[in-house]
Amino acid sequence: MDKRTFLKATSLASLGGLLSFSALGKLVESVAHLPAEKVAENEDFWETIRKGYLLNSDFINLENGFYCILPREIMESYLDHIMRVNNQGAYYMRTVQVENKKRSALKLAELAGCEPDELIITRNTTESLDMIISGYKWQAGDEAVMAEQDYGAMLEMFKQVAKRHGMINKIISIPLDPKSDDEIVQLYANAITPKTKLLMVCHMINITGQILPIRKICDMAHSKGVEVMVDGAHALAHIRFKIRDLNCDYYGSSLHKWLSVPIGAGLLYVKKENIKKIWPLLAEGERKEDDITRLNHTGTHPPATDLCILNSIRYFKEMGDERKEARLKYLQNYWVEKVRHLPHIIMNTPTDPWRSCGIANVGVKDMKPADLADVLFKKYKIYTVSIDSAGVHGVRVTPNVYTSTAELDAFVNALTEIKKG
Repeated sequence: MDKRTFLKATSLASLGGLLSFSALGKLVESVAHLPAEKVAENEDFWETIRKGYLLNSDFINLENGFYCILPREIMESYLDHIMRVNNQGAYYMRTVQVENKKRSALKLAELAGCEPDELIITRNTTESLDMIISGYKWQAGDEAVMAEQDYGAMLEMFKQVAKRHGMINKIISIPLDPKSDDEIVQLYANAITPKTKLLMVCHMINITGQILPIRKICDMAHSKGVEVMVDGAHALAHIRFKIRDLNCDYYGSSLHKWLSVPIGAGLLYVKKENIKKIWPLLAEGERKEDDITRLNHTGTHPPATDLCILNSIRYFKEMGDERKEARLKYLQNYWVEKVRHLPHIIMNTPTDPWRSCGIANVGVKDMKPADLADVLFKKYKIYTVSIDSAGVHGVRVTPNVYTSTAELDAFVNALTEIKKG
């Protein structure tokens, strides 16, 4: 879509069909008496939600795991914030920017389930977790444990600190379809030695959608004197949890994914007693050693993104965390159950439905993931992303709340026809 077409579409969209916060509230009120699982199947309800998005009609977007398209109500709020900051210029930046960011962080801590003095707003998960990895006080011979399925940016940072400090990285591999939580916990436990200082684990593996038993892993690691850093890039506003219940030491997430904040916002949680252990990514002025703001210097940063966090939290709460999780799980199960048992299909996501939610990964036998993604887009106008590493060979499929079952039917049909072809 070129610029002229986009502007025209945006203009037309603003004339009708905008799902305001008040309209969303009334819509949710109409189904408030129903269990979330029943609402998840109500296509009329979700079709109304869909009308609150400006979507590209050129293709079906099944790659929301990188960035979730903003509802138009949030987009309009974001544009308002940009214009207000621009109107006030340096006055805004010098007078109220910091306090407004604190207000956003306070609401974010409430949503994430931790104390306000243990959370800061960052720019993304990579910044959050790389700050911990690079700022950890490593000594030569110290060990860290991680999985090959972890996100590449963090694995690369571990490689860098290994070269710099002489620490050692121990890499395990997570089974695609584990038999039990104990199987996973034991894999991490077997990699721990008296020299292990830090364990990194994904809350939800980004390439397969597998949800790991974080609390059990943390309890095991702590019993051995090891701290745990959790990559929660895909978990916040996707599945229900509270950071305090996980018993982890560090937690990072991206807000531009499932919380639908504009690109440029993430969070970092650091357990209070651990704040003093971490060197900041960028040096800050004098702070108490347990003041988490000493880790939060970013230089000049677009403040409209931070302001929009409040709008996104409001939208998410209005929809309801239980309803959203149920819908994402329903959509994944909807298409997966139609293809899982086909002889040419390879599923890279656990069979146990409670080990995943909205994300799944599927491959076709004797077909390279890149070729599968290419055919899906060029022939069927379905956008996914290919994954061909860490024992995972397929395309990642990440629908959002606006995704319709009709679109998923088109995807299922495409997978069936690709084999015939």
